[in-house]
Amino acid sequence: MAGLSQQEIARFQNLLGQRREALIDAIHAALVKSGDESFIELAGRVHDAAEESVAELLMAMNISSSKRETAELADVEAALARIRNGVYGVCSDCGGPVGRDRLHVYPTAKRCIDCQSRRENMRGGRDSTPSL
Repeated sequence: MAGLSQQEIARFQNLLGQRREALIDAIHAALVKSGDESFIELAGRVHDAAEESVAELLMAMNISSSKRETAELADVEAALARIRNGVYGVCSDCGGPVGRDRLHVYPTAKRCIDCQSRRENMRGGRDSTPSL
């Protein structure tokens, strides 16, 4: 895991878990506030912490006020999955370490700074993924 200690990984897992819960709360509030009965029914299921498909389900729905939160939730879920799979802190492009400093600033990072820079240069701009 990119040279990260078990203690560091546990800290990142805790941070990501807290952010996940905050995002779920924000999405839940937006769903309830929408007044749409189908969204309110879905909101009742969002608080079920065991339901990991919530991010995918919400991404499929066009909830404009929650797009940023659902995108970030998907990134957080993906980072937690990388922790579970033992590849957190490993660049998805080159397989090298993402780097502690980058992970501290951007805990959901899936690429090292060099690969991310190359990707952004190819697209002509910055990555629009929000950081924690």
